[in-house]
Amino acid sequence: MADQARARRLAKRIAQIVASALEHEVKDPRLGNVTITDAKITGDLRDATVYYTVLGETLDTPPDFAGAAAALESARGVLRTKVGQGTGVRYTPTLTFVADNLPSDARHIDDLLAKAREADAEIARQATGAKPAGEADPYRPPREQESET
Repeated sequence: MADQARARRLAKRIAQIVASALEHEVKDPRLGNVTITDAKITGDLRDATVYYTVLGETLDTPPDFAGAAAALESARGVLRTKVGQGTGVRYTPTLTFVADNLPSDARHIDDLLAKAREADAEIARQATGAKPAGEADPYRPPREQESET
């Protein structure tokens, strides 16, 4: 088992190496919109999981996850070689690529927040002309204590 701090540093370095290799060395057009978001490595430093996302060219065009997955699968050997050269560890970890659903989760959270804002605005509109059901000041002032003299 390797030190957890070392594993985190190695995972970060793997993500940097893979991102740089995708940008500068791998010439597959399907990887043009692929962004490496994170990397995790097992405790024995033998297996690395690289998370990626695919950005769409425009809002109308959905991202091509299948093409990106196929391109990453075909470039796995080259990327593993680059990771081995760039990290200098005794055993080069195997690479597994997993599509990161972070952008879709972020969009879902944004939609939920927009709905909550609309509901808050509706409640504020309803409360503008409302009057309290009971007294205007529901908190009664404290009784004054009579002093013994």
